[in-house]
Amino acid sequence: MLNVALPKGRLGEKVYDMFERAGFECPSIKEQNRKLIFENPEAGVRYFWVKPSDVAIYVERGAADIGVAGKDILLEYEPAVYELLDLGIGKCRMAVAAPADFVDNPQRALRVATKFSKIAGDYYAGTGRDIDIIHLNGSIEIAPILGLSDVIVDIVETGSTLRENNLKVFESVVPISARLIANKASFKFKNEEIVRAVEGISRLTEEKQ
Repeated sequence: MLNVALPKGRLGEKVYDMFERAGFECPSIKEQNRKLIFENPEAGVRYFWVKPSDVAIYVERGAADIGVAGKDILLEYEPAVYELLDLGIGKCRMAVAAPADFVDNPQRALRVATKFSKIAGDYYAGTGRDIDIIHLNGSIEIAPILGLSDVIVDIVETGSTLRENNLKVFESVVPISARLIANKASFKFKNEEIVRAVEGISRLTEEKQ
């Protein structure tokens, strides 16, 4: 049985559709209920819904053989997993944003508010800019408005939230999309099943391009 961790929400539904079309169907997952685990012994697959940011943990720890996580999670937490495939969905970007009238003062440390402290730290280390990271867990956009930070580093999809808060993107850090990942031991012991899933889904992503 191939254990697959799916991120809850619209992204997870898109991902399941890809697995289904690749030959790993599980009809019960589309029933209206509150169940979190679904399996189809005939197809040799078991799915379960988890919080998107937790997928990599389930895969790394072996509770799931494979799963789908955003590149932002993989860069931030660096889980010990194999990254197998860019699914080409859930596309957005990590970016630096600030009030439209922001002017950087290189004479002092740049105050950076973010949920993604490692990504932000790595990015600014590459530029040589001295920074003071302020780790927040929500409502990142209000940090520069209230004077807590100079800029923010966050995921930007359409940019509408930034515009509504009078912020604009100043720099793009890294493109983000959903990635298929695998547990390292599972990749060895369930290689045939995992490769079959990768090849089936890969064909679907190629058709989109």
